[in-house]
Amino acid sequence: MMRRCVPAIGVALACGFIAHARATNSGPVDKPDAVKRGETMHAQGTFDVNIIPQPPEGKAEGSTTLGRMLIEKKFHGDLEAVSKGQMLTGMAEVKGSGVYVAIEQVKGTLNGRSGSFILHHLGIMVRGVPQLSVTVAPDSGTGELAGIEGSMTIIIADGKHAYDFAYTLPKGD
Repeated sequence: MMRRCVPAIGVALACGFIAHARATNSGPVDKPDAVKRGETMHAQGTFDVNIIPQPPEGKAEGSTTLGRMLIEKKFHGDLEAVSKGQMLTGMAEVKGSGVYVAIEQVKGTLNGRSGSFILHHLGIMVRGVPQLSVTVAPDSGTGELAGIEGSMTIIIADGKHAYDFAYTLPKGD
């Protein structure tokens, strides 16, 4: 059963980030061994998400709350894949402020190439103003996706989840 964003501790924070944020890419990181990159490609489509809250770890000082959730996604479109991951959240005492991090492993086919890669999420919300970055973890690509780099924008409109994934792969010889 797919769950929608519900007003539960942690889930509300995570859904707030995703519902209002676009991913940003902080730019290239210097690599010890330069890899010739192909052109930037874009994959677009939709995804279904199931967020499964886990038992709370407890409260920190005041009303600050820590949470943990399991994530399951099914991607459709240019990325035909499934993912599983985990999310950690921290909600501040100030309404609309908090953070989340998540890591998910994506397995499937991206524009005809099969393999897997890891996505890293970093969300920060300050009094309702979100910032969200979703990037491919360095050197996490496998199979035909080995060497993949990129960032994903998550879009939520009319209750539907969509993505725009900008990525590069090493040039073939």
